Amino acid sequence: MEARAIQRTVRQSARKMRLVIDQIRGQAVPQAYAILRFSKKLAAKQIHKVLKSAVANAEQRALRENTALDVDQLRVKYAVVNEGPTLKRFTPAAMGRATPIKKRTSHVEIHVEGDAESRAPKTTPAKAGAKADATARPVRAGAKKAKRAKAAKKKKAAAGKSKKKESR
Repeated sequence: MEARAIQRTVRQSARKMRLVIDQIRGQAVPQAYAILRFSKKLAAKQIHKVLKSAVANAEQRALRENTALDVDQLRVKYAVVNEGPTLKRFTPAAMGRATPIKKRTSHVEIHVEGDAESRAPKTTPAKAGAKADATARPVRAGAKKAKRAKAAKKKKAAAGKSKKKESR
């Protein structure tokens, strides 16, 4: 079960909020709640609200689809803070000038998903040869061309050395 919540134009800079959001990314929801609860940062309060909303959205979606959902099994799959619109204000400065003040805002987006979904499904290869193909090293595009260019460079370098010897 995946759900998301977005809060737009939070009146705090994205740079300050990213310090907190980086701590909860990939964590289990109960652990993320604990991190946010005991954080000293003011951004933790806003992020806590968004996380709470994302969990509530997951519960509502589970009810709508008539599926069982354990909130403690949810994980923070995706958590990001982007810059929002900047409010531009001016304050008086010396000699009749005005200096700008940028009041920055940000957008917080959090996606949560069930623990069972986050694990990749295991697939079994049909043939023994398929496993060997899967583990083989991929060939880089243009590898042959690069080898030829390298060989040509060596030839030129060798030719340049022989000319220097002849001129002496």
